[in-house]
Amino acid sequence: MASRYQRITEERLNSLRRLRDRGIDPYPHAYHATHTIAEARAALGQGGDTAGSMSVAGRVVGRRTMGKMAFLDLRDGSGKIQLSLRKDVLGVDGYGLLDDVDIGDFVGAEGKLFVTRSGELSLEVSGLAVLCKSLHPLPEKWHGLADVEKRYRRRYLDLISNESTRDVFVLRSRTVSAIRSFLDKQGFVEVETPVLQPHAGGAPARPFVTHHHALGQDLYLRIALELHLKRLVIGGFDRVYEIGRTFRNEGISVRHNPEFTLLECYQGYADYHNMMSLVEKMLADVARQVLGTTELDWNGTTIDLSLPWHRLTLREAIESYSGVDFEDFPDTGSLRSRMLDMGLEVEPGKERGRLIDELLSTFVEPRLIQPTFLMDYPVEMSPLAKRKRGNDRLTERFEGFVGGMEVANAFSELNDPLEQRERFRQQSGSGVGDDEADIADEDFLEAMEYGMPPTGGLGMGVDRMVMLLAGQQSIREVILFPALKTKTGPED
Repeated sequence: MASRYQRITEERLNSLRRLRDRGIDPYPHAYHATHTIAEARAALGQGGDTAGSMSVAGRVVGRRTMGKMAFLDLRDGSGKIQLSLRKDVLGVDGYGLLDDVDIGDFVGAEGKLFVTRSGELSLEVSGLAVLCKSLHPLPEKWHGLADVEKRYRRRYLDLISNESTRDVFVLRSRTVSAIRSFLDKQGFVEVETPVLQPHAGGAPARPFVTHHHALGQDLYLRIALELHLKRLVIGGFDRVYEIGRTFRNEGISVRHNPEFTLLECYQGYADYHNMMSLVEKMLADVARQVLGTTELDWNGTTIDLSLPWHRLTLREAIESYSGVDFEDFPDTGSLRSRMLDMGLEVEPGKERGRLIDELLSTFVEPRLIQPTFLMDYPVEMSPLAKRKRGNDRLTERFEGFVGGMEVANAFSELNDPLEQRERFRQQSGSGVGDDEADIADEDFLEAMEYGMPPTGGLGMGVDRMVMLLAGQQSIREVILFPALKTKTGPED
């Protein structure tokens, strides 16, 4: 016995056949709409009239029939409007076209605007055209679905059915535009760098590997933008940035997706203090452009992005929240023992820098709700950062946290080519089999030997920034097509 869904689909196929039998092409090449729906609504003004006829086009999202009169709700990318269709206006044939118009179809409508007795703006239709026949019914109550993964797998239905979802991705687009506007005004130049690279460097991460047949060699999807952007600073671009897709072959969570959008920018003759100022100014400016305020609602808490952000050292933060002063544990073994005594599960093979990062993510990060900069990270955690003035065990690095998650990572960039080579050597020779270690890039090291000025560098996760501005707790809600395991059968 056919399911209800199958019966509806068969009915729509019958409608498709009837349209073609009447000589109507249900998939025409184009339609000239004189106005978007938003423009049509604006054309009426406040109680005024519009001169002449206009045409709009969009998807039918609602339908009501009352004898010789029908109403369709039509939506395009700019808004929604009601279409009023009367048999005495359209004629028998024109009105009869409604028999084969379903919710989900695209139509074009020509007519004049008027306001109904209930005050609703409507278009009195004098001509109706089918622009695309939908063969499947739209979800009736998408918000009520228990399996939210369906929203990600079939994002097109989520966008059709949930205005709030569309609003999030409009906000995302505006956020990226606002970032570009801010950096352009600061004198930064936007560039593009390779996605396929012979070395995966610039961050501690496991890369995706592919093989290029024409070159006969393996290449990596980039895990960061850093090393190529630094080459451009060496080449004379004093202020440069890129907003680009990056790829890390790691876990998936509410805050991690294997491919994500990263902003990196580099400013010559600057240090990490300059980059802190840049970050807090940029996020406040972007929030004002996108939301009209620097205050955000984050899971019931008001976050204020206005300047200045709170600043404290990484050492102070970890000691305050975990009770561990990592300076008291100068080697991997002693710190590992301390963490085991605390009841923490410590993976074998992790070096001291990774253990400190675990203390940070476990005890500190979830508590940094208001905008905070953590400064001065140990050298072993930051192979691309300059040592801190006055303390060679630390680097001039900070991470920015908002809403309990990292949103920014920045350095006073290491520009001593001999020390950079030695740090890569120490890391690659640590013997721990760390598949997330930075991979030494000889071409980059050679470029550094030609000279790079003192430079401040910054990386910011655009997806997480959008999460904050949109008040979304999952990164999947701000990526149109998040990574999901492919379904291979009904059991999946």
